[in-house]
Amino acid sequence: MYIEFNSNPENKLVGDCIVRAISKVTNQDWEKTYMEVCVQGFMMHDMPSSNSVWGGYLFTKGFRRYIIPDTYPQRYTVKQFCKDYPKGLYLLATDQHVIAVEDGNYYDTWDSGNDFPLYYWRKEISK
Repeated sequence: MYIEFNSNPENKLVGDCIVRAISKVTNQDWEKTYMEVCVQGFMMHDMPSSNSVWGGYLFTKGFRRYIIPDTYPQRYTVKQFCKDYPKGLYLLATDQHVIAVEDGNYYDTWDSGNDFPLYYWRKEISK
C-alpha cells in the first residue's frame, strides 16, 4: 500500500529521494541523513547521489544489496515487490528513483507503485 511520506523539512520534492528514503528506513530525520550521506561521499571523493556512496552508507547501517530476480514474465513493479516481501525494511532502486518500503508498504512523495525496481537493499536482522 502506498503511504505518502516526505521527511524533507521544506517539503521539497525533487532531487532528494535518496535522503528521504534512507531517512525513512533508518528512522532518522532528513538533516542527519543528509549530513551523514554527504560525509560518506566526502570520504569516498564522490557525490552523495552516487549509487556507491549511498549504498556504502546503507551498508554501514546493516543493509545488504540484492538484485531483483528476473523470473517474472512481465515487468516487476514496486507494488508486486511489496506483496512478495510483506515484512522488513527495504530500499528499492529504479533507474531514476529510490523508494522506502516497510512491512509491505511503500513510502514516497507520490505513488510510485507502478515503477520497476532494478535492485533493493534489505535491512538484515541482527542475531
